[in-house]
Amino acid sequence: MKSVKVFGPGCRRCDSAVAMVRDTATALGIDVEVEKVVDPKSIAQAGVMATPGIAVDGKLVHSGGLPDPEKLQSWLRG
Repeated sequence: MKSVKVFGPGCRRCDSAVAMVRDTATALGIDVEVEKVVDPKSIAQAGVMATPGIAVDGKLVHSGGLPDPEKLQSWLRG
């Protein structure tokens, strides 16, 4: 199971990023646990400079805006 954290203050883009991760994982048949991180201190400690940020299995892979769907697929498969 993949562990995915979506970092952001709870804005519309952050919610879209969570939905994107879940939808992509379902389409790929990958089991994921998605956690929304909204605490500003935790977001900063993760190294997220712009939201939404996405970490897969503890590694920050994206920061700022919605990710490219193909890159998201690659991160989830990796």
